[in-house]
Amino acid sequence: MLIIRLFGVLALIAIGLALASYAITRERRYLHFAWRIFLGTLVFVALVVLFYVAERLLLVV
Repeated sequence: MLIIRLFGVLALIAIGLALASYAITRERRYLHFAWRIFLGTLVFVALVVLFYVAERLLLVV
């Protein structure tokens, strides 16, 4: 679970920097970049949770 926390903190930092860059320059590409980081983080967390559930199910069987 340390990997998820580390990945989450890095994603929050990257999203925060992208939003700050948008606030300074008003270029929409920074918003798009922040959105893609957010979606990528959600996919990563979903995959980790899926593997965790699969591991727990294999231990039961």
